[in-house]
Amino acid sequence: MGPSSCHLLILIPLLQLIIPGSTQCSLDSIMDKKIKDVLNRLEYSPSPVSKKLSCTSVKSQGRLASCPAGMTVTGCACGYGCGSWDVQGETTCHCQCSVMDWTTARCCYLA
Repeated sequence: MGPSSCHLLILIPLLQLIIPGSTQCSLDSIMDKKIKDVLNRLEYSPSPVSKKLSCTSVKSQGRLASCPAGMTVTGCACGYGCGSWDVQGETTCHCQCSVMDWTTARCCYLA
């Protein structure tokens, strides 16, 4: 191996130190910055109108309990431990047990 070959072997590692190590890393950092910039420009704007669920309970004697106008039944409760009920017309709770002392309707609407 001649002197020029030795110089070449020494010169190659030195050139690697001078040339930037990885263009991929700089490309990644540029892309990361671009993505962060775009995401920072996006704004979440919730609807200016937010609705609230408003509920009340209506208790009645007997087997039926009806919600006030504009409200919908979301649940029912029946006296005497009766667990059998149905909703009639979206506004009325109907307890199905034969003897019933009270019925309660849970009524809600979006305000």
